[in-house]
Amino acid sequence: MAKTESLNIALTDEMKKFITSQSGKGTLYATPSEYVRDLIRHERDRLEAASLRSAIIEGYQDVVHGRTKEFSGDLMADLKEHRKEFEK
Repeated sequence: MAKTESLNIALTDEMKKFITSQSGKGTLYATPSEYVRDLIRHERDRLEAASLRSAIIEGYQDVVHGRTKEFSGDLMADLKEHRKEFEK
């Protein structure tokens, strides 16, 4: 299990009231900390998805602009060949 550490943050009364309202009896989260950790996880996942989306779009752009090479069936050989071409 990962080591846990505390992080103290200043919140406005309105923010604290909102976070508190999202935790406890009748909610999905037992504690405010659990709610905030879930928000952080969702943000991490959102950023990762955005990065993957960008990579996919970059790949589509490579196809559109003809920057592709046929796969030989041997990934290692193709990577070595690409590395040789890149070093030229």
